[in-house]
Amino acid sequence: MPGPAQPEYHLYRWLWGSLDLLFPPTCGGCGRRGVHWCEQCQKQVKLIEPPICNICGQPWEFPGLCIRCSSTKPNFTALRSWALYDGPVREAVRRLKYRRNISLGLVLSQPLIELLFSLSWEVDMVIPVPLGVARLKERGYNQAVLIARPLALRTGVPCETQGLQRVRETRSQVGLSFDQRRDNVKHAFQAKQEIVSKHSILVIDDVATSSATLDACATALLAAGSDDIYCMTYARTG
Repeated sequence: MPGPAQPEYHLYRWLWGSLDLLFPPTCGGCGRRGVHWCEQCQKQVKLIEPPICNICGQPWEFPGLCIRCSSTKPNFTALRSWALYDGPVREAVRRLKYRRNISLGLVLSQPLIELLFSLSWEVDMVIPVPLGVARLKERGYNQAVLIARPLALRTGVPCETQGLQRVRETRSQVGLSFDQRRDNVKHAFQAKQEIVSKHSILVIDDVATSSATLDACATALLAAGSDDIYCMTYARTG
């Protein structure tokens, strides 16, 4: 289970709170000034709640595993997401990812912190899904790191941004079929054994669709000697 918050977490929140005084925040869902997440947008969030697949966490009307996980079990132990990628949730992710609203990283991490504390996962390392060199250079930051870092500080689990690397560039997953997504990210990641070996790892990303990227990350981590791999995203497509 996660441990107590590290002192750095309170400093991290204080720093972002201080920046809010200088640069008033805007709602991640609608752009309303003065708040990070307005009440109207909060009411529109579609939470992912049971019944869900026991492994991939997608909404599923029957107990147990979904059809895909029953036929091809992922390499991760479990995946959970907070809400459906729709409405204000989708807009918040896009503002963080493409509009440089990096303060939303802390905001989006909060429901994931609560979600993690509600689960019985035993993890001792947090790793954000890495971007390729070209995409990181273009964007200037990795949105998964901005979500993962405050989560790690709050839960007392170290965040290792060097434990997993994307060793080849991949095309965007948008518009690809499940098989195309899986092939697109196959062998795209490599883990550092000296960092991840014998650790139970929580992999963090912003959105899950087919979970092909997360499965590819889990494959690389297991090959480097990691123990159980758990995954968590802020949102997932329905």
